[in-house]
Amino acid sequence: MSRNRHPSKKQPGISILKRIKRLFVYGFVIAFLVSIALVALLRFVPAHTSAFMLQDHVEDLVSGRGYRAIDQRWVSRSKISKYAFAAVIASEDQRFYRHHGIDFEAVYKAYKQHMNGGKLRGASTISQQVAKNLFLTSSKSFARKALEVWFTLLIEGLWSKHRILEMYLNIAEFGDHLYGIEAASRHYFHIPAKRLSARQAALLAATLPNPAILRAERPSPYLLRRQNWILGQMRNLNY
Repeated sequence: MSRNRHPSKKQPGISILKRIKRLFVYGFVIAFLVSIALVALLRFVPAHTSAFMLQDHVEDLVSGRGYRAIDQRWVSRSKISKYAFAAVIASEDQRFYRHHGIDFEAVYKAYKQHMNGGKLRGASTISQQVAKNLFLTSSKSFARKALEVWFTLLIEGLWSKHRILEMYLNIAEFGDHLYGIEAASRHYFHIPAKRLSARQAALLAATLPNPAILRAERPSPYLLRRQNWILGQMRNLNY
């Protein structure tokens, strides 16, 4: 006598888990494609805002300060002083034209210095700073660092070095709610970025590690020493 065989029923938990996994994969693929498309688009389109600028608005809202406008004015590369490009390379990333986004030599030197008892210093390239400022936030976590590397590789692969520098100077923070070389030049010196002198460009570049503390309108002795060091590096690098 044959037994009646009933098809086994799927457990609800397993079905839900599969759906979650499928949604995760779809989400990852979509985020992957969107990130590539966004970086490709920004190769040609000006960036009138950034993640850091949006973060300023969020912090204002959370703290109860209300809305405060961001002073940022996009200008093309031809409208920026050559000294501004030279100053940020001398100050932030002297191997800019010799690496592909991640300067492993600088990372190794920073690691060795730290292991020998020295102060831990950053080794972020200009490309990494563009990736962070444009797409991410200032928070520190492994996930954010991983995304920074991803966007850095995309930027280096899809943009020219000239475009990376142009983007950096247009979105870098130069003060409280003050972004970009054009807005900074007009705010501190009352001239367009095209007319920046070597000393003025070096002073602005000197504030970039921490513009909230290193104030271009009231340069401290340390900031002035840093400005002179950058000018010396610009000469040594033949800019």
